[in-house]
Amino acid sequence: MIRVLGLFDGLGGGRIALKRANRSPSIYFRSEIDKYANFISRKNFPDSVDLGDVMGIKGDEMGKIDLLLGGSPCQSFSRCQNNRLKFDDPRGKLFFEYARLNKELNPKYFLLENVRMDKESQDVISQYLGVEPTEINSSLVSAQNRRRLYWTNIPFQMPKDKGLLLRDVVELEGKYKPCLHNERNKRHYRELNQKSLCCTASMWKGAGNNGCTLVKMKNSDQHRKLTPLECERLQTLPENYTCGVSDTQRYKMIGNGFSIDIIAHILKGMDI
Repeated sequence: MIRVLGLFDGLGGGRIALKRANRSPSIYFRSEIDKYANFISRKNFPDSVDLGDVMGIKGDEMGKIDLLLGGSPCQSFSRCQNNRLKFDDPRGKLFFEYARLNKELNPKYFLLENVRMDKESQDVISQYLGVEPTEINSSLVSAQNRRRLYWTNIPFQMPKDKGLLLRDVVELEGKYKPCLHNERNKRHYRELNQKSLCCTASMWKGAGNNGCTLVKMKNSDQHRKLTPLECERLQTLPENYTCGVSDTQRYKMIGNGFSIDIIAHILKGMDI
């Protein structure tokens, strides 16, 4: 049984990953300010202890923490953004709250996830945490191409490739029958374009015809964007986990969250 603090906890992906890693927290503290993500997390894990804004957390008031887990906001570093302010962006500065609590709490294990970024920003984070990141593509455990950096002191090996394809996640009922039978196109469907689940919801807000249209309908030149359920599958979330809020908020929190099976794979390396 371990004591865990999840920062920028979003929809509660840390809890799901711990469960899949067969690690049962004796207590799970969480910090998140998005009301929709909080609603989903509380619905699924009502026993988590909400701490609110990360800036109000004091390490000397927390007691022992065995695992510090988090994915600080990535929008200011993302290559998907035209104007990357990095640490000058208030969201980028939130990394320093993670670093502060990591120093104050001195947990046995820590894990931080973020997007690929320029070397200068990457080196700042590495200096604060004392480790270099490992880049992992979520395509190893899911049907999406999503490269992320993971800073951790948990020993682990690279996940094995599960060989999942887009056809493994699409909804086949109803009028949408994706054309996935062409062997020549397998690579195209495997590499779903990183923007399908970018770290912001900009691809999804008012998507319409300008949104993320990645699934081609059978015998047609028409495309459609992925459904919330398909996005949950791409992030290896439990199906319909994010039900209860609008599709706009579902897309946002799913895109901002962890690739669950990557986090679970890393957490299995904890000797605790």
